[in-house]
Amino acid sequence: MAAGTQTRPNEQERSAIEEQLERLLENPYFSHSKRFPAFLRFVVEHTLSGQTDFLKERTIGIEIFGRDPDYDTATDPIVRVTAAEIRKRIAQYYQEPGHENELRIALPAGSYVPQFHEAHAPAEVLAAAIPGVAEEPGVVAPAAADSHPRLWWGLSLVLAALLGAAAVYFLKTPQRLVPANSFWAPVLNGNDPVLFCIADQSQYSAIVLRDAADPSRQITLNDNLTAVIIDDLSPVVRVAGLLQSNGKKFSLKGEGTTNLMDLRAGPTIFVGAFDNAWTLRLTKPLRYHFENKPDMTELGIVDSTAPAQRQWMINRAQQMATNNYRDFAIIARFTDVTTGEIAIVVAGVSRGGTIAAGEFLTDSANRAQLQHIMESAGAKKNMELVLSTETIGGESGTPRVEATWFW
Repeated sequence: MAAGTQTRPNEQERSAIEEQLERLLENPYFSHSKRFPAFLRFVVEHTLSGQTDFLKERTIGIEIFGRDPDYDTATDPIVRVTAAEIRKRIAQYYQEPGHENELRIALPAGSYVPQFHEAHAPAEVLAAAIPGVAEEPGVVAPAAADSHPRLWWGLSLVLAALLGAAAVYFLKTPQRLVPANSFWAPVLNGNDPVLFCIADQSQYSAIVLRDAADPSRQITLNDNLTAVIIDDLSPVVRVAGLLQSNGKKFSLKGEGTTNLMDLRAGPTIFVGAFDNAWTLRLTKPLRYHFENKPDMTELGIVDSTAPAQRQWMINRAQQMATNNYRDFAIIARFTDVTTGEIAIVVAGVSRGGTIAAGEFLTDSANRAQLQHIMESAGAKKNMELVLSTETIGGESGTPRVEATWFW
């Protein structure tokens, strides 16, 4: 078939395309998802039937995602986001060894009409049709469950990486020891080891490994390891380095495997909010706590003394469409009435907030600001702060204190 042709294929070509589609959809890049196979099958089948005029953003949103006929595509970019992720997965599939001689199915950037190419089409043709990790202009693929390049690692490997990174970070940092009257004093002065309770994910049942003899060769294997999101590692690495530099022992557990017995054993640091059930449970009774709409289109932090105020909320559609947004976080230290132990919360509404919270609790300038805030509030043991940060292109900026509460 001609590269990139939009003429209807003959029966032999159609059969070859349908067989290749099934190969793609059986691969772990697609088989562990519901919406990606449905989307790709929909656009391929309509193209093979000569119905390319049907492949518009609104139509796909209605047919595949059940959106209302008059839904606002500007504030609901689900079709663009999904198409961007499918392009990435197609590119990853064809980069794996063993697929070199297969027919190419491509979804060119800026279009929902797939193209079909022979395996050895000219390089410039394939580059235009399969642009690696190209995305729709202005669209960032979704986080967490949709595998935006927020990399996932086996939890069993995280602790080793964490210790090494933490040691390097704080050995290069001039201030090694934290003042005795600081935010961290109750933890550092105690005898019990510290537990990190971090968000974990387990929806992936496959892992891609590289061959030691030939790192360019990748092999996909079935797997059931618990995984941790890499953005949450930033605050964990920072805080773990601070603890390690002060000779404090710590351990790491996923929120799904953490129980009350673990929390009764000593201080616990809870990282992450909407992907950490323990964080949500512990902060719910506090003045500042996390809240969201049932459909998760809006989520953020509210003040229980002024619930009508919504200045610390994130519009999910805007966040996904632009990757530029104002994020928020809660930092808290209090004695949990259920366990009798110190609980520390380092949790953002989204990724930028969590990273900023970790920076605020470990960076020397921010710790000095926090120390001043604590001294101004008097000798109170429990505290809660709301932070904000401007997130531009997915990168969080300087944390800023929005509100404080001591008791």
